[in-house]
Amino acid sequence: MPFKSEAVKALPAGPREMPAYSLAEAAHYLRIPIATLRSWVRGRHYPTEGGKKFFKPVIALPDPNLASLSFFNLVEAHVLDAIRREHNIPLPKVRTALDYVTQRLGVPHPLANQKFESDGVSLLVSRFGQLIAVSEAGQLAMSDMLAAHLRRVERDNSGLAVQLYPFTRKRQLDEPKIIVIDPSVSFGRPTIIGTGVATAIVAERYKAGESVDELAEDYGCDRREIEEAVRYELAIAA
Repeated sequence: MPFKSEAVKALPAGPREMPAYSLAEAAHYLRIPIATLRSWVRGRHYPTEGGKKFFKPVIALPDPNLASLSFFNLVEAHVLDAIRREHNIPLPKVRTALDYVTQRLGVPHPLANQKFESDGVSLLVSRFGQLIAVSEAGQLAMSDMLAAHLRRVERDNSGLAVQLYPFTRKRQLDEPKIIVIDPSVSFGRPTIIGTGVATAIVAERYKAGESVDELAEDYGCDRREIEEAVRYELAIAA
């Protein structure tokens, strides 16, 4: 039976900054359209009357020549998704606002840092209010959406992201934290918390005909943990 522990470990930032997730994997885990994620991390060209121009990326990859995200990048994309879903703000405005927050907070990867949760959200929302027509109600909705995303990030003693609980349903505010992405467990692939059991393996066995009860017994898990792993993977596949 797998040993269960829900303690959040502190680990050097290095492994969390290494390129570990392809664009396809990151989009798969976060349930973000791959074209959207590609624009965020690689930038994109857009037509104008004077010819093509280029939007620079809003998330800095560890290696600009390699289209792979780090764990920190994964967290940054998770948080940016809150902005996209609430207002679908144009990429140049997002980059301008994030540049402002980065300079004010003075930290790399601000969206993956504790300072963003304590000070950066208000800075970001205020900046968007200046850049685009976001009503007071709209700013409140954005803050609520950001808060819901940030609650799914666990941090170490230095304030840096160490675990991410991806949404497994429809981004409901009270979704359970059963599936976790931890760069120190199972090569950073989504697992059932405290077990190291990859959700992809659980889903494959379920699709092959094994029952939830059989899988729960094999892995020493509750039924709801197996069901959540299957729901997460099958929802992604759909």
